[in-house]
Amino acid sequence: MAAGRKPTNSGRSINGGNMALKNKKSLGQNWLKDRDILIDIADSASCEGISEVLEIGPGLGTLTSALFQFFNKVTAVELDERLAQNLPKSFPGKNLKVINKDILSLDLNELDLPEKYVVAGNIPYYITSPIIQKFLHAEHKPQKIVLLIQKEVAERLAAEQGNYSILGLSAQIYARVTLGQVVSREFFTPPPKVDSQVVILEPLGVPRADESVMALIKLGFVAPRKKLSSNLSTTLQLPREQILSYFSENGISENARPADLSIENWCALEKNIHKH
Repeated sequence: MAAGRKPTNSGRSINGGNMALKNKKSLGQNWLKDRDILIDIADSASCEGISEVLEIGPGLGTLTSALFQFFNKVTAVELDERLAQNLPKSFPGKNLKVINKDILSLDLNELDLPEKYVVAGNIPYYITSPIIQKFLHAEHKPQKIVLLIQKEVAERLAAEQGNYSILGLSAQIYARVTLGQVVSREFFTPPPKVDSQVVILEPLGVPRADESVMALIKLGFVAPRKKLSSNLSTTLQLPREQILSYFSENGISENARPADLSIENWCALEKNIHKH
């Protein structure tokens, strides 16, 4: 449990919801049912002095119930109309605000969130990247983003140099990324085809690179398995020898592939290319 945090109603069961409600496969709905895991996710989201959480895709409200043990108010954004209508019935007397909209098209200014808030949710893999980018680039950023997502995607987000992807770099430029517990597929109803993992993102006050560096990274990953010098020579329409000279100036191997460069390498490379 996070230091200095205690559940506000310790001992309450995680009930929030009716497991009889049929899930919609098109929305990637899989209900997490393990109380201890739900409490751990909510605890990971807790921050000293922050009393409000924005929950993405509350579904049956099992995570919502856990979040109420650490937060005074939950603003829940649910795309499924029947679930959005059912959710308040599970939390009479609680400070719960339910919004029946798509989180990706929602203007965050509509939510009237406090200056400091956190984001939490159990989300389907196909909207993981858009959701993370939405909040990392939001004008009003959360203090922390805690998501339960597909394990493979979580690992890519937190990958280290040598295993970078566009997804991982685009997250780590704007946030500190750490991994939480792995959640086996057997803890979900119905069980998904893959395991899940908690990922924690803490947005940085100042990004580690600017958009011009991110644009270069995207060009470099056009063919991720090929040598970066060849990719950039093609996409930037520059002689490969010129690209290699930039590599040499910045201590980058001529055999390097896109995944091998650190964020600092990308920044230095972009500076060289922009200068010329």
